[in-house]
Amino acid sequence: MDFFDSNTAKTGVDNAKRQGFGINSLFNPLWCYHGFRMAVLGLSVFGVIMVFSSSAVTAASAGKSPFVSSMSQGVFCVIGLATGIFCSFVPVNWYRKLGFFAVLGSGLLQALTLSSLGVGQYGNNGWIQLGPVTLQPAEFVKFALCIWLPSALSVANKRYKDKGILVYIPSGIVYIALLVLILAGKDLGTALIVVFIGLVAFLTSGFPGKWMLGMIGGLGAVVLMLVMTSRNRLDRILAAYSTCSAEDAQGICYQSTHARYAIASGGLFGVGLGNSREKWNYLPAAHNDFIFAIIGEETGFIGAAMVILVFMVLGWCLVFSAIQVRQSYSSVVLMCIATWLVGQAMVNIGVVVGVFPVFGVPMPFVSAGGSSMIMCLMISGVAISMMRQQPQVKAASQRV
Repeated sequence: MDFFDSNTAKTGVDNAKRQGFGINSLFNPLWCYHGFRMAVLGLSVFGVIMVFSSSAVTAASAGKSPFVSSMSQGVFCVIGLATGIFCSFVPVNWYRKLGFFAVLGSGLLQALTLSSLGVGQYGNNGWIQLGPVTLQPAEFVKFALCIWLPSALSVANKRYKDKGILVYIPSGIVYIALLVLILAGKDLGTALIVVFIGLVAFLTSGFPGKWMLGMIGGLGAVVLMLVMTSRNRLDRILAAYSTCSAEDAQGICYQSTHARYAIASGGLFGVGLGNSREKWNYLPAAHNDFIFAIIGEETGFIGAAMVILVFMVLGWCLVFSAIQVRQSYSSVVLMCIATWLVGQAMVNIGVVVGVFPVFGVPMPFVSAGGSSMIMCLMISGVAISMMRQQPQVKAASQRV
């Protein structure tokens, strides 16, 4: 699919180079293309360092090597980078063709969490054990939805005028089925990210507005019902927005309280890498869902702000590329990826600083976890493949 001739490409690259400095660089497709790749790489390497720092004490106290978590994370990072690079060279049309098979495979894996292979952690049954390997299928579901749902909705949009709203039923059924499978494992945090991905896909793909409002209302009602019917979830929400009693400080508020202790201890410049006090078995999941608290404690406000800034750069590059790319399918995919990576990071950070109740969602690229790291890097490769459709980026890539 060649959308431009060589003269147009050369002009586009030259214009991009002239816009490569100052505030104009934010509107430069080439800057965004390279900025996104550097942001992903930087976060991944930083994540391996912080996983080591936040997990070494816990591992040593359990009689394990202090390097065990960081070594695993490093291996996952290498695997993710290799598969991500491969995904970046896969033609866009292949994603459209393989999307449904990805959804089917991820759905089957998610269903296994409800079988004897299912493994529970932190009150959620969202993992499966396959021999020596533990997988979190919900991460595969996110990946599959990002590449399949935009394609399915695009096909439905073309038939909407002739067939009406019924054309959206098949894709809606598959999406809801995946969401139900995740909720069946009691993983409300991951389910919310999947809800956000779905809403963005429907919204940006041209789904009829009057039905969109109904969809939002329906999903909101389901989330409210799930919260009201679970004492644990309700207590966590009430604890986030009320003063914790002395009893709660050792119970439902314990994790969020110690996360705030860590952030407060960091001050402006932090206590230094490796010098966290909260990681000494005070803060649960310090190297997973609450790793941002350790980042804030060890690198201070400056380090925490830099992490947020990198995610903002990553999100801007995805959204800007979604606006610039000429193929609607790629545009919606990029918006879904931005929702996953940046939205989940903001939820993770919001939980740590007390803006949101405690949800079990990892920080993309940074938190410990093989499934999350590998799938985040793979979907980044998909994003790079989509970005290459821009004339300036495509021309620059062909020159390399």
